[in-house]
Amino acid sequence: MTEIKPDRTAGTIAIDVCAQSNGQYLCQISSSLSDRPDDTMNFYGQTKEHAIAIALEHLASRYRQQAEESQNIDWDAVEISDSGEPIEKRYHVILHYERIAKDESKFEAMHNTLLGNTVVEMGKLSIIEISPDIPIQRL
Repeated sequence: MTEIKPDRTAGTIAIDVCAQSNGQYLCQISSSLSDRPDDTMNFYGQTKEHAIAIALEHLASRYRQQAEESQNIDWDAVEISDSGEPIEKRYHVILHYERIAKDESKFEAMHNTLLGNTVVEMGKLSIIEISPDIPIQRL
């Protein structure tokens, strides 16, 4: 395994998880990459892993949106080659959907979420143009 040592740090993200008196957990995230570096975000979860997952999803959503907006790409723009053919580009397409479900079982919660077009209609979609040689690990 090759160890990668960056020449310089672009910023840091700090995560603290604390148990609460009610048995739940608080996950606090602060980031030097934020517009407001002193800003600490709080997220609560049933377990420490749940709190961390919620916090990281929120942080990922924020940075996906910033990455997409920073590219300022026209949705309908198509680049044409000198020969008149459209130039295909590579995009990382991320669809995120979550809901709070009241159902009889875990299976019912999953089944009722997948029914219909709910996921597509209420999902957050991020489309980020990427270099053809960037290694993207899908979940």
